[in-house]
Amino acid sequence: MPFALSSIGRISSGMDIYAQEREPGRIPYITSGSANNGIGYFVDNTNKTIDSGYVALNRNGAVGKAFYHPYMSLMGNDCRKLHVTAADHNPYVGNFIALAISFQSKCFSYSRKLGTARAKTLKVMLPVDRDDEPDWAYMDAYVRGLMVLGVKRGREYLDRRLTDSF
Repeated sequence: MPFALSSIGRISSGMDIYAQEREPGRIPYITSGSANNGIGYFVDNTNKTIDSGYVALNRNGAVGKAFYHPYMSLMGNDCRKLHVTAADHNPYVGNFIALAISFQSKCFSYSRKLGTARAKTLKVMLPVDRDDEPDWAYMDAYVRGLMVLGVKRGREYLDRRLTDSF
C-alpha cells in the first residue's frame, strides 16, 4: 500500500560543509552520491545535522537514491533526512525503506529534484498489517531473512572454493 514519507516519519534538510571548510577526519559526510552509501568524505567538522539511524535521500546528483545510516554522520544540503517514527534506529526497516525509495529514483532528474516538499509527498509501497498500517515487523523479518540468505550463499561459495582447491 502506498504511504507518503511524511506519514511515516520526519523529513529534514542537510547542511553543506564547503570544500575549503572541510577538515579531514573520521565522521562520514553524506553527499548525493550513488556509491559508498552516499558517503562523499570523512571529516572532523560538526554541525546540527550530526545524527544516526536515518535514511538519507539524495536531492541532487544521484537523485532519488536512498541509503540507511546507522552510524553517526553529517549530511550535506544535497540530501534529505528521513527518521522513521515507528521504527527509528532499526537498520532492517531503514534498509527496507531506503530500497523502496530508491526504486523510484527513475522518477527524478537534475531538473526534477527530490527537495523537502517533494520528499514529504513521495509515496512508497510498503507491506501492511491487518489495520492497513505499515507492517514494521514484516519489514524487519524480511531484511533479516535476506541477510541470512546472503551469509549462507557466501559460506556455500567459500566451501566450494576451498573444496575445489584441494
